[in-house]
Order: sequence, then C-alpha cells, then structure tokens
Amino acid sequence: MLKDKILNRETGIITYAITPPKLNNLHQKIVEISQKQVERIKNIDVDGLIIYDIQDEIDRQKEKRPFPFIETLDPALYNEEYLKNLTVPKIIYRCVGKYDENQFSKWIKSDKDSDRFSVFVGASSSKQEVKLKLSEAYRISEQLNPNLILGGVVIPERHVTHKDEHIRIINKVGKGCKFFVSQVIYNLENSKNFLSDYYYYCKNNNIEMKPIIFTITPCGSKKTLQFMKWLGINVPKWMENDLMNSQDILHKSVSLSENIVEELLDFALEKDIPVGFNIESLSIRKVEIEASIKLVKDIKSIIEKRLK
Repeated sequence: MLKDKILNRETGIITYAITPPKLNNLHQKIVEISQKQVERIKNIDVDGLIIYDIQDEIDRQKEKRPFPFIETLDPALYNEEYLKNLTVPKIIYRCVGKYDENQFSKWIKSDKDSDRFSVFVGASSSKQEVKLKLSEAYRISEQLNPNLILGGVVIPERHVTHKDEHIRIINKVGKGCKFFVSQVIYNLENSKNFLSDYYYYCKNNNIEMKPIIFTITPCGSKKTLQFMKWLGINVPKWMENDLMNSQDILHKSVSLSENIVEELLDFALEKDIPVGFNIESLSIRKVEIEASIKLVKDIKSIIEKRLK
C-alpha cells in the first residue's frame, strides 16, 4: 500500500507519472488517449500514479518555450472520468496558484473519508500572479482534510545555488508534507549533494527523514533535450555531449538514467535515506513513452536486487 510505504518511510517506492490530455482535444480523442494510458499502466505494477497539473511557466524563462503551452484537463477530473479502471493509488498534483480559495477548499473537502494523495506546487517564479499562495494551500488542507497524504516538490538544482533545499523541505514537513517528488534529474552530483545535506542536518537535529522520490525520464531526441533544459533540468556537459553525439540517443539516455538510479540508490542505502523513483515521459512520442515503461521495469529490478 502506498500510504503505508510513505508513512513507514520505506525505500523503493515506485511511481509513474502522466500529464492529462490537452483541453482542446475532442472528447473521443481524450477517450482514446486515456485508454492507451490505462493499458500501459495497468501492467507495470507501480505503487502510485502521479497525474500532473500543468501551468504556464513563461515568467520563469526568457527563452522561448520549445513546445507551445496548451492547457490540459484538470488532473482530478481526468482521474474521475477517464481513469476509473486503474485501481492504482493516484497522486494528484495541484498548482495551487491557479485556484481561488473556494475552488481549492471544495476539492480538499471532497471524498474526505478515502485515502487521497496530493502534491502542492507553488508559483514557478516570483513574477507569476497567483490566486492562492502555497502557504495558504497548506493551511486550508490542514483545516479541512488533515488526513490527506500530502507531498511536496524538491528541486536538487535549486540546492546548487541556494544551498537550502534541505531546509525548504524540512519546513514543508512542518506544513504537513510526508513525502517529496523531485523534478527530472540528470545531474547525479546535484542530487547527492542535496541528499548529503539533508541527511546530516536531520541526523544532527534528530529529525526523521521523509521519502524522497526522484523523477527519471528518457530523452529520445534533441528536441526533448532542448525542452528538458528549458524546464531547468541540469544536464552535465559531458552527458549532453554523449547524448547529442550518440547514434541512438534514446538508448543512451535510458542507460545513463539507470546508472544514475544505481548510484543514487547505493548512496542512499548506505545512509538509510528513504528514496524512491518516479518515471515519466516528457514526450508524447510512442518510442519515448515505451522507453519510460521499460525504465519502470528496469528500475524495479535494480531496487529488488539492492534490497535483497
């Protein structure tokens, strides 16, 4: 059970992540997309399914977005109307700034007696206009549904410049967060540096560490790599060179990702830091989606061998 694994702070949580279809799709197209997603996901045996809530991050970047931003279906609505046949626990992302207090409160109060999981996401930059602040979302959640299994976002790349990502997540634990999901990682050193500071701070202050779920994705084209960099994913120069000059960029990225998982898992196990992995495809190309499914199976195998 995902709830038990989170609350028991277990290592080895595996999730898969999807983005709902674009809002401008016809109903029949949405049905077709959802059916394909259900068929893929029902056979991979994950602990949970993350459903993203997408916001335009134009204020965060000066560079032009490689792919145009198009609004997607609400993740909770998509789950309720199109993913009923998937019995795996769902983790619903909420970009809280998109919703006013009444909208957000109504969703928080719905289905209070069921095990529900969510990750709250704040503004992408200080310039972004929001209807609801992240601190207010935490307050509403605690008041209206304290049983919600709440997660937060962790960004190892932010730790490189600010050196305080471990403090940020510890503060979020005080707001009710019981697990954390990273953005996509390709820089192993950034992730290990963050984990190291997190580990020693918790150890020195007698704080229980919460599960850190690192997001892994295949990269199957130069266009995907460009989008990754636009999103703020740090790809080391040597790795970018290897990918750009590879005869099979997708195969190479899968191999590099699995190496990252192995090293990060070994590093965490040595210090008894609870870590897990979330797998997604940033691209809608079939080959990259299929590679993400393969990554799930390969990463599960890596974890099983390490935990024996």
